[in-house]
Amino acid sequence: MGTITAKDGTKIFYKDWGKGQPVVFSHGWPLNADAWDAQMVFLGERGYRVIAHDRRGHGRSEQTWTGNDMDTYADDLAALTEALDLKEAIHVGHSTGGGEVARYIGRHGTRRVAKAVLLGAVPPVMLKSEANPGGVPIEVFDGIRAGVRADRSQFFKDLTIPFYNANRDGLKVSQGVRDAFWLAGMQGGFKALLDCIKQFSETDFTGDLKKIDVPTLIAHGDDDQIVPIANAALRSVEVVKNAELKIYKGGSHGLAQIQADEFNADLLAFIQK
Repeated sequence: MGTITAKDGTKIFYKDWGKGQPVVFSHGWPLNADAWDAQMVFLGERGYRVIAHDRRGHGRSEQTWTGNDMDTYADDLAALTEALDLKEAIHVGHSTGGGEVARYIGRHGTRRVAKAVLLGAVPPVMLKSEANPGGVPIEVFDGIRAGVRADRSQFFKDLTIPFYNANRDGLKVSQGVRDAFWLAGMQGGFKALLDCIKQFSETDFTGDLKKIDVPTLIAHGDDDQIVPIANAALRSVEVVKNAELKIYKGGSHGLAQIQADEFNADLLAFIQK
């Protein structure tokens, strides 16, 4: 574990385990690198070098007042890959992290990238508009902002219910998983977390998706209550060249934690292709 310094001087925390071909993980909002622990240990035990960072303003990275935008997130990821001199890396992004991976490729290309995985990812664009009538209304995101501002501790506790589909029959979601989500959210910087809401909801990644020219797995739960599949994965797979689509029946937004065995097996199979 260590830190790298982004181009504006911000310290970015990262974990770097194992040896072999690098697999780089980008987490969702409001979490941190620990959200990927099940995948990192699984792949690390199978001969891969696994790396995950805390996005600026999240987890153990420096809490910044400015720079909490998707372009800067992508540049921070580029700074990490360059500092560690990663080559032939597989980039895996969840939710906001999926947008981060797409924007990283859009801004920095695939010179250091072998494959990409977008899990429950926000691209192409979440926000409803005339050009995107199937999107999520702005009122939903305004409600998220209001909830975070009013009582982010309780908001994050409540958010675990739709995030992990704890309100659905048949899915087992432990209190420990929900507590870990809350803890990660509370570790983030308040201003950075608020800023990030605009980034994951309003950023249009269509142009970035068109620039992805490496094998790509787009994975999504068909019962994702946070990033609905119809306006996300089902549209992204039409944009990314030769992308592979994996749909998890009944899958939640947080399936990497509560369906880790299934997702890990699929991730390994894709990496080994």
